[in-house]
Amino acid sequence: MRTSSFRLTLRYALITGISFLLMFGIMIWSATHYMKEQIDASVAAELREIDIATEGTSTGSLVPVITASTRSDNGFHYLLLTSDGEKVAGDLPVLMHASGIVEALSVPASGERPAMTLRGIGRRTDDGGQLFVGTSSHQIEELQEFVTRSFLLGLVASMVLVLVGGAVMSAASLRRVEQMSQSSRDIINGDLGQRIALNGSGDEFDHLAVSLNAMLDRITGLMRGLEQVSVDVAHDLRTPLSRLRQKLELVHGRQASAEQLEHTVDAALVDIDAILATFSALLRIAQIEGGKRRANFAAIDLAEVIDTVAEIYQPAIEDRGQTLTLLAAAPARIAGDRELLTQMVANLVENATRHSPPGATITLEAMHRGERACLVVADTGPGIPEDAHAAVLDRFYRLDVSRSTPGNGLGLSLVKAVAELHGATLELGDNRPGLRVALDFPPHPSQR
Repeated sequence: MRTSSFRLTLRYALITGISFLLMFGIMIWSATHYMKEQIDASVAAELREIDIATEGTSTGSLVPVITASTRSDNGFHYLLLTSDGEKVAGDLPVLMHASGIVEALSVPASGERPAMTLRGIGRRTDDGGQLFVGTSSHQIEELQEFVTRSFLLGLVASMVLVLVGGAVMSAASLRRVEQMSQSSRDIINGDLGQRIALNGSGDEFDHLAVSLNAMLDRITGLMRGLEQVSVDVAHDLRTPLSRLRQKLELVHGRQASAEQLEHTVDAALVDIDAILATFSALLRIAQIEGGKRRANFAAIDLAEVIDTVAEIYQPAIEDRGQTLTLLAAAPARIAGDRELLTQMVANLVENATRHSPPGATITLEAMHRGERACLVVADTGPGIPEDAHAAVLDRFYRLDVSRSTPGNGLGLSLVKAVAELHGATLELGDNRPGLRVALDFPPHPSQR
């Protein structure tokens, strides 16, 4: 009774009952109206037969015809009155003094004749008398009783079927809900690999299960990422903190010159800045993965983004003896955060120029691929081995050849976070030689 499906079934039962009432009213009115028309037509035909058999239209001329018709037992009942209201022929008592159609005329029992209800037509004779011809209306009453009985039986059967069906539907819904609840309890108890089972019907419960499973996958990924980040932070920051402690211990408790102290403090500040930069990058990645920056989304042209980055990094790249090539044939519009996209491209350019030798070429390209916008950052440096493409996107991961260069292993992690925030597909490929990073963005809403 507390399930929404059963309450919905009750509402449908109420609608069904109202529909039955409306249908019953239409049917009973139509059937009754039809039967009344049939009775009136048969009575009118009998009156025409009487007119044909009568010589004249006075009360006296009607007496022999009415008397003979009364004896014929043809299903009709007659009453002929004089102008004074005196009965002169027929089998009915003096009950009516009206002309036109007479409905539901009640005739009491008389002798062997039971009480009955008549429907007929009364009319005046030329000399002021009155003639009434009618027939029993029991057919109308029987029809009304039959329709009413059929309606009640149909209504009861329908209500039983509706309620039974509602109970079955509610039980099925409760089973699915209980399955979801059990899966949720298992997850709460620590089984993060548990997922809600689908029955393959594609119904609303399957759609809900798919959404919940996706949410659980996301939460599980974030928790594992958080766990991994904690381990990585402890591991990667232990070295600079230990080095910082060693430097400070060298000058602690012993006489050191001002120059030595200044040198130690400068080195300590460099280590502290590196640690703070690591924490700042981690916080920024966490903010991006939280999705809060979606509120800043606006129409962005990727061509303008790479123009901005190229303008900033062009002098430094040329100083290293490298070449920066910019390709943007047409505007590539997306919905996004300009600041994050600029930082993402800047990270890719910094990685490319830092790990590429002099003479290398770095290419920035923005283009359309069908309805989707595409951003490519490529270089002709040493590249990344194919088996490490997925690993380099993880936090703090660095290739062995990169450990001697400055950095904290968070640059590509931030690129991945920005790409996921914008719904873009990130793909690392071989530029032959070098690395090719391609980001495939969904189209701007105005282009869909």
